[in-house]
Amino acid sequence: MPNVTTAAAYQQILSMAVEERSPGYQDLVSNNNALLSKLRSKGAWQTYSGPVIRQTLQIAKQAAQWYSGYDQLLNPAIDLFNDAAYTPKQVVVPIILSMQEILNNQGENQLMDVYDAYISAAERALEDAMDAALYGDGTANGGKQLTGLATAIPIVTNTGTYGGIDRNLNTLWRTTTYDAHSFMAGSTQVNSTTIRPMLNAIMTARSRGRDHADLLIMSPEHYAAYDAATLAIQRQTGSTSMGSLGFSSLEYIGGGKRAEIVLDGGIGSNMPANTTFGIDTDSLKIRYHPNRNFDKLFESDGQMPIDKDAVAQFIGWMGELTMTNPMFNWRLYDSVPGS
Repeated sequence: MPNVTTAAAYQQILSMAVEERSPGYQDLVSNNNALLSKLRSKGAWQTYSGPVIRQTLQIAKQAAQWYSGYDQLLNPAIDLFNDAAYTPKQVVVPIILSMQEILNNQGENQLMDVYDAYISAAERALEDAMDAALYGDGTANGGKQLTGLATAIPIVTNTGTYGGIDRNLNTLWRTTTYDAHSFMAGSTQVNSTTIRPMLNAIMTARSRGRDHADLLIMSPEHYAAYDAATLAIQRQTGSTSMGSLGFSSLEYIGGGKRAEIVLDGGIGSNMPANTTFGIDTDSLKIRYHPNRNFDKLFESDGQMPIDKDAVAQFIGWMGELTMTNPMFNWRLYDSVPGS
């Protein structure tokens, strides 16, 4: 095979290299984060259209009427539904090579090695960006970042606007926060003795029928406490769906409920310390634009910047994390760890 020698050919090879891997980017990102992976497995990665993402919320319920004979059957007007409105957020990761780098690696194998290294670096950056955003509050980069759990399930639940709805004025739009230092009598911190009673109390309080938090994302401190509290014979790891995907996981059974427990922590983790997120995964969705789901930004062969001797392509995504029901989502945290 002859060496690649034209700029058009370089652009085409880069574009093809990105396009060949882009169908797997959703897998790449979701498999790096327990919540995203769980949502994807439940079909909660869903497309949207239009300038605003709207999630329909049931804000009231109809009253049942017991009656006898000729009693009047009541049918009062009632506003059952309203919408939460989310602004889509955009993210891109650049892949750019100077012509000097390309010319220094003209052989086909050498050139593909260089492209592969750059694309792999971009993929890691994409993973990191989505993970950081998922735990963030959406204010980074001037409010352009995806709105993550810091706002969706905040510590202070009765302030701020989320999904266009004022939480101060609408109690039904608030999640619940529990401070391990004060919420349960006789306990002031999360440890191997208190973790199960705390979780049992919370799961009982924040459930109704079959609805409850089915995913517990724990920081290393809380995960270690739960692990130590559970006898080896009771531990269930590989049998959980998250365990089969390679996440460090256990299964919670208590308070009449079951949930998967997943560890999130370690080098570069964005998970808050001394924290457990209780997540009802039926109420969260990743909504994305069908034409911008970790796809290459430029069609055809990429771009050559007008003022640079280089070839550029981008991996892009557009969407938002949305919530439809805050009732069963909660946060447990230690305001005074180790006290």
